[in-house]
Amino acid sequence: MKKRSFKDRAMSVLENVVDPELTIDIVNLGLIYNVELDDQGLCTVTMTLTIAGCPLTDYLNEAIDEELMGFDEVKDVKINLVWEPAWSIDKMSREAKLELGIH
Repeated sequence: MKKRSFKDRAMSVLENVVDPELTIDIVNLGLIYNVELDDQGLCTVTMTLTIAGCPLTDYLNEAIDEELMGFDEVKDVKINLVWEPAWSIDKMSREAKLELGIH
């Protein structure tokens, strides 16, 4: 059996982080662009938000940190918040769109 990559495992646990306003997880919303782990145990999450000045930024950061720190190999989490490429509903998974009634 092939061992899952760290990125796959990280994306999987990040599905536990749910946007409380939309009630959909941040992975299926398309907010997570990349997750990388370096040799020192620094996990860098490159992500965006649906809107600048999102009031949930601190909540999401803490939830992401909590999920990723559950991995033995992660010593620290850095969130790299980017605005390019801009988020749009096109980045959402099919399931997320269906759940929100977007066709």
